[in-house]
Amino acid sequence: MEWVWIIAIFLVMIGILGTLLPMLPGVPLVFAGLLLAAWVDGFVKVSVLTMYIIGVLAVLAFVVDFLASIMTAKKAGASSYALWGAGIGALVGILGGIPGLIIGPALGAIVGELIAHKDTGRATTVGLAAGFGFIVALVVKIVLTMAMLVIFAYAYFF
Repeated sequence: MEWVWIIAIFLVMIGILGTLLPMLPGVPLVFAGLLLAAWVDGFVKVSVLTMYIIGVLAVLAFVVDFLASIMTAKKAGASSYALWGAGIGALVGILGGIPGLIIGPALGAIVGELIAHKDTGRATTVGLAAGFGFIVALVVKIVLTMAMLVIFAYAYFF
């Protein structure tokens, strides 16, 4: 079973990198690694309930990551075109790494808002809000991933 531990640790390490690198599904990989590690011990040290709690944090991190740019743009008064632009920009921005994921939603929201209202001031505000949303999502995702790791470590070692 030693090889299973190696796989679990590998998944967690790659997942931690994935919280920063947009090409990797970081939070799901961390969760998969932790679940595998808990399973190896038969859920004796880390209970099923603990894994449910960690799972809820993982789902929350995934949802925040997906919706943050769109929600902050909406709070800034974005039109539906800008919201679609932010979503499309986030998808296209994946190709550009972290800068692409900040700039993509912002540019997408700006283009969408310009199509809808042709007001550059409003479009800039909406675009900045979408970029800010990604930064907020990144911070929340990192905090939730760290919380998952701390909860697992506490359950395992104490």
